[in-house]
Amino acid sequence: MSLLNYIVWNPSEVMCHLGPITLRWYSMCWLVGLIGAYFMVKWLYKDQKVKDELFDPLFIYCFIGILVGARLGHCLFYQPDYYLSSTQHFIEMLIPMQKDSAGWHYTGYAGLASHGGTIGLMLALWLYCKNTRMNLWHVLDDIAIATGITACFIRLGNLMNSEIIGKPTDVPWAFIFQQVDQQPRHPGQLYEAIAYAMLFVVMILIYRRHKEKVGSGFYFGFCLFYIFTFRFFIEYTKDIQVSFESGMLFNMGQLLSIPFIILGYFCMCGGKWMQRLGAK
Repeated sequence: MSLLNYIVWNPSEVMCHLGPITLRWYSMCWLVGLIGAYFMVKWLYKDQKVKDELFDPLFIYCFIGILVGARLGHCLFYQPDYYLSSTQHFIEMLIPMQKDSAGWHYTGYAGLASHGGTIGLMLALWLYCKNTRMNLWHVLDDIAIATGITACFIRLGNLMNSEIIGKPTDVPWAFIFQQVDQQPRHPGQLYEAIAYAMLFVVMILIYRRHKEKVGSGFYFGFCLFYIFTFRFFIEYTKDIQVSFESGMLFNMGQLLSIPFIILGYFCMCGGKWMQRLGAK
């Protein structure tokens, strides 16, 4: 099949320049996703008649938890041999800068893992609930309802960066990521973005019919089960991210998804038990 039948993909990583400030598509996608979730949860709190002052610190907890968790998750799950090999590399894990022969320079956080971001978010929400005395399962359910929109835009950011690419394929919707090679590949990032957008719509539809389930752990469980089950199977279309995954029966993304799938199923099906636990 001719290359003209595929989608040639070669966007600039830079969205625009505002004087000395460079705005990148990846960062802006993250920002739009977080802002979308911010307004969604704010609407949920208002709809559920939660006090405004309880919402104000939530965004800060979520932002820090997701960013720190996603960064540490990438470094420790996928590149521990690099980031733990020296003091310099350990510092690079913590700050958005790297050092080369010319000295330190700003690079942004080149590497964020969704599994680590999920763990970081859960820990951040636990601290938020501890400090505000909110019911943990109520907050987890509200965040879960809004998660799809954030996850969708993060994967669109990966698409704009031509990263986390798929395996070579001859499907007519294949992308040629010119920054990588000339092979038609599965647009795995787009598959995930579409799936997460669908999750967001499904969550809203369920919430409109079953508001009473908020606080039971159902929405949190459904979110985890949906995202990581899809993630497990979509990994079969993705190219390996790090060399040690070559030859593995299940790659790192799949192995890390399994505990979240189990946890999601348990929370979704054991909602009443989780509600009683959260009330203690």
